[in-house]
Amino acid sequence: MDAVVEGLEPQAATAEDAARDATDAVDAGPGVTPLLAGNRLSLDLYPRGCHRLLHLCAQQPHQLLEVEFLQLSGHEDPQLLEATLAQVPGSLLRLRSLVLKGGQRRDAGGASLRGSLTTLPAGLSGLACLAHLDLSFNNLETLPACVPQMRSLGALLLSHNRLSELPEALGALPALTFLSVTHNRLQTLPTALGALTTLQRLDLSENLLDTLPPEIGGLSSLAELNLASNRLQSLPASLAGLRSLQLLVLHSNLLVSVPAGLDRLPLLTRLDLRDNQLRDVPPELLDAPFVRLQGNPLGEAPPDPCSPPGTPVVREMPRLFLTSDLDSFPVTSQGCSVTLACGVRLQFPAGATATPVTIHYRLWLPEPRLVPLGPHDSLLSGVLELQPHGVAFQQEVGLWLLFVPPRARRCREVVVRTLSDDSWSDLETQLEEEAPKRLWAHCQVPHFSWFLVVSRPVSDTCLVPPEGTLLCSSGHPGVKVTFPPGATEEPLHVCMQVVRMASRELRALLGEPEGAVSPLLGLSQSGDPSFLRPVTVQLPLPPGVTGLSLDRSRLHLLYWAPPAATWDDITAQVALELTHLYARFQVTHFSCPPRYWLWYTTKTCVGGLARKAWERLRLHRVNLIALQRRRDPEQVLLQCLPRNKVDATLRRLLERYRGPEPSDTVEMFEGEKFFAAFERGIDVDADRPDCVEGRVCFVFYSHLKNVKEVYVTTTLDRQAQAVSFYRGAVPEEVPEEAEAARQRKGADALWMATLPIKLPRLRGSEGPGQRLGASLSLAPLNLGDAETGFLTQSNLLSVAGRLGPDWPAVALHLGLPYRELQRIRHEFRDDLDGQIRHMLFSWAERQAGQPGAVGLLVQALERSDRQDVAEEVRAVLELGRRKYQDGIRRTSLAPGDLGPSGPSASQSLDPAQA
Repeated sequence: MDAVVEGLEPQAATAEDAARDATDAVDAGPGVTPLLAGNRLSLDLYPRGCHRLLHLCAQQPHQLLEVEFLQLSGHEDPQLLEATLAQVPGSLLRLRSLVLKGGQRRDAGGASLRGSLTTLPAGLSGLACLAHLDLSFNNLETLPACVPQMRSLGALLLSHNRLSELPEALGALPALTFLSVTHNRLQTLPTALGALTTLQRLDLSENLLDTLPPEIGGLSSLAELNLASNRLQSLPASLAGLRSLQLLVLHSNLLVSVPAGLDRLPLLTRLDLRDNQLRDVPPELLDAPFVRLQGNPLGEAPPDPCSPPGTPVVREMPRLFLTSDLDSFPVTSQGCSVTLACGVRLQFPAGATATPVTIHYRLWLPEPRLVPLGPHDSLLSGVLELQPHGVAFQQEVGLWLLFVPPRARRCREVVVRTLSDDSWSDLETQLEEEAPKRLWAHCQVPHFSWFLVVSRPVSDTCLVPPEGTLLCSSGHPGVKVTFPPGATEEPLHVCMQVVRMASRELRALLGEPEGAVSPLLGLSQSGDPSFLRPVTVQLPLPPGVTGLSLDRSRLHLLYWAPPAATWDDITAQVALELTHLYARFQVTHFSCPPRYWLWYTTKTCVGGLARKAWERLRLHRVNLIALQRRRDPEQVLLQCLPRNKVDATLRRLLERYRGPEPSDTVEMFEGEKFFAAFERGIDVDADRPDCVEGRVCFVFYSHLKNVKEVYVTTTLDRQAQAVSFYRGAVPEEVPEEAEAARQRKGADALWMATLPIKLPRLRGSEGPGQRLGASLSLAPLNLGDAETGFLTQSNLLSVAGRLGPDWPAVALHLGLPYRELQRIRHEFRDDLDGQIRHMLFSWAERQAGQPGAVGLLVQALERSDRQDVAEEVRAVLELGRRKYQDGIRRTSLAPGDLGPSGPSASQSLDPAQA
């Protein structure tokens, strides 16, 4: 335990006083003041919240009369909850908002559990000021009778219940402006709904509605109406009379027609009619920019009215939206549309599988063994694995992968690459724009495997029949391959790729202003690589060169086929036919696959230059950065960025980070491995799968972020500390610093850059057996107060190392909203330690300097059934106080010299120094 205590600075007047205060803060039940935030009383995250409220009502404290917002958990005992709510009208006279939601708890599969609420006491109708009532995620089957009597109610939330109907009395709420009844079982609506003339927003999505009452046209103030995912087959004509309507959502229904006049609503800005059965819509809607009609059989013939009985009826396709803590979902013969937490979309058509099957998915970090790239390919996404592998579907499944489009798109295309029969292939891919900088790559897949999005040079393919054919490049019309009749007996597939090299880069490489090269041609084929008759290849002459003025002695036709290491000059081996603009030659086979390149230069030995130019085509110019978080210098951000992205990235990061200038420009291949090595006494303070012998491993992909954040520690008090970047994988024997320095000076050095790191000066050191993060004794966070003591960053890292999968419960008891937990899970997916540290330290940063923070942490640990960690924190506090008192005695400072509130900030002693 001593290793955890380093840096603790309790500031109570005496150890006894501090211990007594800490015990009182933990053991005493919270009164109104600790639970109140302004005029809000939040008891939904506290265990036994109803007991606490009953206790407060019995005491009748003055502050309770000021409460306007009350939150209780819907997971309380139903009888206790009803008894508690019965006390509310007489105790909270000014209550304006009452939240009784369920959904805070989850089952083993990660789904939200409904609360136990089934009704409300009749006395709640006496809440004269109540304007907001949230009863979501409960077990209501009928609307409580007291609700329509709440005359001041402006917002009523009833989503995720079991309501099958709404009472006619609901139309008697004169002030209601917002009504949400999503995810229920509504089959009909009351006609009195049209009497809600003040209603502005109505959400009835995810129900079982098949008709709407004509009276809905009386909602004169309605601005937003959501009826998505119901069973509506028609709409009343009165909808065209909603003159205030701005948003009308009707997607995922069974509509076969829409009423006339919707296009004439003066304020309508969006009409969503996607995924219905519309075959014909008014021309005015077809041309309207605010109408969405995707997924409708527009223009198709209607079903035959004479269809025999038993013809299957079209049913609504289920839609699933997976959260980050779910990695599987079921698919039945009905089909479904699925959106994964990582942004991937899947659509299983009806009949894709005859029997139910469970689909599992996982998003892998890209690495060379999972990312097959050609010489000029670029990776645009992570690697998606869908299981079960190899299971063939009876109909192809739609797959949408989200990616950020590359800046250079001329003569390049984006494809989805997949593994099939132990070989990688590219699927036919369409691009759909979601936003200016976000695109979907859409393809159809017959079975599941691994999938990734790749940018490649445009590939032109053709099927060569025995009669012969002509293959032309779509990006470079001057590049052609002519297959004469009889070149092959069996049809075969041929693929062509053409890559252009910038003239400026070539002149810099050759050192002569008149040097030029043609586009680089790559060919491949399926089947026998030899042809029965010669095939003619045409390449354009290099820029600036014509057949009338060229010097044939300077023209070189180069050939390369892997796995050869050099380019061969085959000019003397072929009959080169020259025209004014083109050069033609004949070949008898495509092997391995071949590449052809036409050079015009005064150099005589061109093969070595071509090898360098070939590498230059595939290299990316990048800079390396190492930044430290301003509020937490031990958190270091490492990133490798293409040179054109450095300035914009630094402008975004320097608000939260500081550090040296980026490294000098270096060159890297797509998919090249490199690693960062912290030197001069700095250690990586984590057990990470991408960390080998304290070296952080990377793989460079030009269109991905190539960024990692690590926590570091140091055992030396040195100012000149640094991180260095080296090419390749981490060697089995990592060289010592002196050896690494010598390697930097070699001609083929693996070293790329060294950037300085400035860590805080140490105030003590630890012995062996350190716990996670305990070697840091200077805490940039000042968590705690004089009464309960202070915790350092080292102590918090120790707590983080003990929480494990229980961290979400601790976070909720610390007051973090559930949406933030979902964001942390998504941002640090596949990294449990990162999730825990980010949650704990982001909370600690917000609590820095606030009184009672340490006590709040201890309470959250206890309420999450982590009494073991809570006891450890208490022991840390007590041991820190004892060390502090020992230091006072050894330095002959009497307790009376410290004053009633302990030492000041300038007088506080570090326990290690004491």
